[in-house]
Amino acid sequence: MPAYIIVETDIHDPDQYELYKQASPAAVAAGGGRFIVRGGELAVLEGDWQPERLVLLEFPDLEAAKRFYESPEYQQAKRLREGAAGLNMVAVEGLA
Repeated sequence: MPAYIIVETDIHDPDQYELYKQASPAAVAAGGGRFIVRGGELAVLEGDWQPERLVLLEFPDLEAAKRFYESPEYQQAKRLREGAAGLNMVAVEGLA
């Protein structure tokens, strides 16, 4: 069953974060994933949540999502965003 990684991003250094944005697609693809949402306009429909930026990734299953996160490719991309942004990230199983 598919799995999704949901990422809330708070960007502190847009120039440095741009390096991460350039590097992360190759890591996502190498992990078998794809972008569903990558930024874009938000509309808060209910509650107090005011995310600055959201990203949604799809993977074949939860194990693939976890492997992607731990992969050397993603760890290398992740180093590029150190000090540039704070993230909240979760992986969740979808419906078959």
